Amino acid sequence: MRILALVPGGIGDQILFFPTLDDLKRYYPESDIDVIVEPRAKGAYRVSGSVNEVLTFDFKDRNGPADFGNLLGIIRDREYDAALTLGRRRSTGLLLWMSGIPTRIGYSANAGKWFFTSTVPLKTQQYAACMYHDLIRGFGLDSPCPELSLSLPKSDIDWAEGEQKRLGFTETGYILIHGGSSQLAQSKGIDKIYPVQQWQRIIDDIQQKQPELPIVLLKGPEDAKLIAAMMQSRSDLKVTSPADIGKLAAMIAGANLMLCTDSAPMHLAVAVGTYTIALFGPTDAKKLLPESDKCVAVQSPTGAIKDIKPEAVLEQIWRG
Repeated sequence: MRILALVPGGIGDQILFFPTLDDLKRYYPESDIDVIVEPRAKGAYRVSGSVNEVLTFDFKDRNGPADFGNLLGIIRDREYDAALTLGRRRSTGLLLWMSGIPTRIGYSANAGKWFFTSTVPLKTQQYAACMYHDLIRGFGLDSPCPELSLSLPKSDIDWAEGEQKRLGFTETGYILIHGGSSQLAQSKGIDKIYPVQQWQRIIDDIQQKQPELPIVLLKGPEDAKLIAAMMQSRSDLKVTSPADIGKLAAMIAGANLMLCTDSAPMHLAVAVGTYTIALFGPTDAKKLLPESDKCVAVQSPTGAIKDIKPEAVLEQIWRG
């Protein structure tokens, strides 16, 4: 059996879709599962153990008939038996219908729902991983959404151990802080960056109470300005810059605590089981974090992340 999943969105969306892919692989262990994702999200599948091949297509670009024609040819050549999609555009349903795939599954809220052989209700008021997992009902399957999980390459685990030695700690553990946000979110006016001054107040309190516990800043490709500002008055902080998702996840897995905003690293932290305190501004924590004693959401009272008081975060850090 060959299964195709169309998964538009960023790295976070892919990680939240992993439970769906994992369950499909569990029900159909001999199947080959391919995904089509946006180029920016391809790297997420370094830590997926259920996917055979990752293809790319920029769903949000201004694609013309030639672009869709090329994608249609690629899909037809692979002769899939079933396909499912998170996409809700009419063009997505049309593409799968034209591909000739016998079983085509999507949401009933899809603008082209009549192009699918089976649809499921779109229940947006739940944890996003569960909303995505509802799609397996189109296969006639009914099981609870499993927890997020990753398949970490040993080479990435080895890298993280070496990185911890480079930073000068192996026995004490460490706190990892990621305060950044994707440029795409910023371009849409979605502010997920917690102010530097407020991070500094949190860091000061931690260092006062736990002076021997290293604090490490997580620097991604889009975090240079934030990290520079954080280091300007806190030169004793350490910085790590993992080169890919696997190394990032391995570094998060070794932390005692992850402090972060709503971001892809947050989902990785949930997946590897690191205790996580996540700050939410305009986004809804209930839709992006599972109910778990290993992760805590601090939601802004106003919808602006800057209005989260450092004391609210510190209360969650020291509550145990």
